Amino acid sequence: FYSKKASAAPSAEGTATPQMPTLAEQLSILSAPRPFKNPAYTKNASRRTKNLKTVLGQERERERLEREKRRLEREEAMEVDGTATTGAVVEDDVPSYLSIEAPPSVLPQRRYCDITGLEAPYTDPITGLRFHDKSIYELIKGLSASAAKDYLSARGVNPIVK
Repeated sequence: FYSKKASAAPSAEGTATPQMPTLAEQLSILSAPRPFKNPAYTKNASRRTKNLKTVLGQERERERLEREKRRLEREEAMEVDGTATTGAVVEDDVPSYLSIEAPPSVLPQRRYCDITGLEAPYTDPITGLRFHDKSIYELIKGLSASAAKDYLSARGVNPIVK
């Protein structure tokens, strides 16, 4: 198992024989060329990084300028030589990732269990708490009125406990 590296032994002619590389040295990728690295690359020290707030602000400003440019183009298209053109297609502003002015969802609002946070297909008629399954319903039946009121207020509902 353990062997010493044999040093280059002089041959009969008095010259040293070159040592053969070990298997680990032959399979090593450290000496292999790396074509994905550019040897002429130097890091640009004058380039500054931007934080997220700066990037989002610049993106908002760019979108605002584009909207202003489109608005001016529409105004110019509507009045050519003092006459209004009727065939101009008006392009609505398309909601983007950064704009929050998107239309409301057409899907119904999802209801979640007040106890577990899972989807709640059922509502307790007495307390108004939403629940996921019958084991949670058993727990809700055992709640006091003040505890049910606390769960409803956590959801943001005006608690009316009967």
